[in-house]
Amino acid sequence: MSENCDGKCVFCTILKERRDEIVVENEHCFAIFDKYPASAGHMLVVPKRHVSSFFELDEREVVDAYNLTKRVKALLDEKYRPDGYNVGVNVGGAAGQTIWHVHIHVIPRYLEDVNNPTGGVRNVIPGKGDYTRLRD
Repeated sequence: MSENCDGKCVFCTILKERRDEIVVENEHCFAIFDKYPASAGHMLVVPKRHVSSFFELDEREVVDAYNLTKRVKALLDEKYRPDGYNVGVNVGGAAGQTIWHVHIHVIPRYLEDVNNPTGGVRNVIPGKGDYTRLRD
């Protein structure tokens, strides 16, 4: 666990005590399946250093997170064959962050998994997803 961790962080606990949950990893990050998946194959890319915000990561951690995200996508492509992806990070309570250790969601998407996927991540704010209806 990082020096910043209070010992109660689920991701630090996985890294220290439940490594069997780790699907893939590199020097600075690891990937696991989301415990509460939004879709089949939903995974999380988690930096090994305990920081709460994506913006606290250093350049090496960001590069490793990017590289591991691409590796996770390749694994999900092979196993689940999704039709698309949403990739995102919640930073702060106003953005919906509930675990105070930064993590990147890699969410496979499937044709017709929702009626209208227009706007993708814009749907986190009700009514803002289908911006095509709002155009003049």
